[in-house]
Order: sequence, then structure tokens, then C-alpha cells
Amino acid sequence: MTSPPTLIDYPCEFPIKIMGKNEEEFTKSILMIVNRHIPNFDDKSVETRESKKNKYLSLTCTVHVISQSQLDALYQELCDHPMVLMAL
Repeated sequence: MTSPPTLIDYPCEFPIKIMGKNEEEFTKSILMIVNRHIPNFDDKSVETRESKKNKYLSLTCTVHVISQSQLDALYQELCDHPMVLMAL
């Protein structure tokens, strides 16, 4: 059985946007997850953006992924985290 075709050519740089409430531990928790799946991820490359009223925080992490399974596992753990409202 062959794998279904994918729209992404691996390896590649892939931006992931993670949104949650603007709480002290949010960024630290997200970076721990990303580093667990992308061992050589540079934390300094994260782009942050606060909502107009500073209630929410958006982090954009551009990660170097080598496979669909790696990307799926990262998304799954991010989406399962209680502080994450959305991951795109």
C-alpha cells in the first residue's frame, strides 16, 4: 500500500502559528513542546504578537520538519495542551 500524496515536500521550513491566552507560562510551555519535536529549533526565531487588548498571544514558530509524521506529532501535542486555543 502506498502513502497518500502530500502537498508538502520534505524536508522543509514550515511556519506554525500557536494562539493562547497571554499568560506568563504560555511561551515557555510552547517552546518546550516545539523543542521536543524539533531538537535544533532556535527559540530566538519565534515571532510574537499580542492582541489589541493584550488578552491573547500569538507565537509563530518556523520549524524545519523532515516528515509528515513529525509535523503531525508536533501539531497533536500543541493542540492537546490546555493553554493552546488554536494551532495553524
